[in-house]
Amino acid sequence: MAQEEAVELVAFCDLIPERAEEAAKKYGTPDAKVYTDYHELLADPEIYAVHVLTPNVSHCQISCDAMRAGKHVLCEKPMAATKEDAKKMLEVRDETGMMLTIGYQYRHFPVNATAKKVIEDGWLGDIYYGEASLLRRRGVPTWGVFIDKEKQGGGPLIDIGTHALDLTLWMMNNYEVDYVVGTSFEKLGRLLDAETQGQNNYRGEPDVWNHESYDVEDSAFGMIKMKNGAVINLRASWALNMAEDAGCNGQATVNLCGTKGGLDTITGVVRLNHVVARQTAITTVGKKIAPFIPGFSAGSAPRSKEAEIWTKALAGEGDLFVTADQAYVVTRILDAIYESSRTGKPVFFD
Repeated sequence: MAQEEAVELVAFCDLIPERAEEAAKKYGTPDAKVYTDYHELLADPEIYAVHVLTPNVSHCQISCDAMRAGKHVLCEKPMAATKEDAKKMLEVRDETGMMLTIGYQYRHFPVNATAKKVIEDGWLGDIYYGEASLLRRRGVPTWGVFIDKEKQGGGPLIDIGTHALDLTLWMMNNYEVDYVVGTSFEKLGRLLDAETQGQNNYRGEPDVWNHESYDVEDSAFGMIKMKNGAVINLRASWALNMAEDAGCNGQATVNLCGTKGGLDTITGVVRLNHVVARQTAITTVGKKIAPFIPGFSAGSAPRSKEAEIWTKALAGEGDLFVTADQAYVVTRILDAIYESSRTGKPVFFD
């Protein structure tokens, strides 16, 4: 957002004042204010919109308070830790008339934007099967509160599986869910100590996680049956004894099958499989461009497409790219996978 000329970052809030002060100096205006209580920030009449970048369980309360204070909201993914919280956010949005969007920035990565265009141009036909994957062999976050269920609501399913699921639903343009079946595993996260974890290559550092305080799942899998008969298989892991290139390249990937053809993004480019001159063929669409991920990619940050669209929407010059209604369906599915894992039963939608 700091790169958007039409935007000024005028206030920062964090429970730890030093972090807010550091962010203000790096991204804010010269007179940017710093708070430790977000209610004080929301009381500032000059603030037009807020970004909620807190642990998952507080997304709902802060977003709702912000909208009731007359602020538009961009909330980090996932929308909320539970379906109940996500629904409340929709209700407050409707009550207040404020804009609410969720940070599913993977949609803007070149490979995913290309895949969406291929689908919109009709190359796949009727899509009836999809795979949504983000698998890490050893990629447990070793910072923040990611392994704390009380603050996050879950592990890799709600943290990174949410990206893969959002991409797949968006590409299929299908949000009508019939039922969900899922299972989560609490195996390697607690089992592996510093001696047996192996290299944690998530950030290119030999980090290890604290297996004694680890209290979320380390992998989760779900099957989503859509009302039109289509099926989506979702796979997410931070720690799984699977080779890195076994169906996923460490980024959120999709694999879609339709009546005319199929595509996948597993190799970092769009591979369109179709029939040419009565022969099965694979066509590579686009070039492989590594996505820029703040904190993980080298070089200077390119202009954020997400920030550009959000800024224009705030100025009344365009629609939201990620709607809260779409994000609500994602959260409902994630919630249903956790529930199905607990009960051993399918979860049916309305």
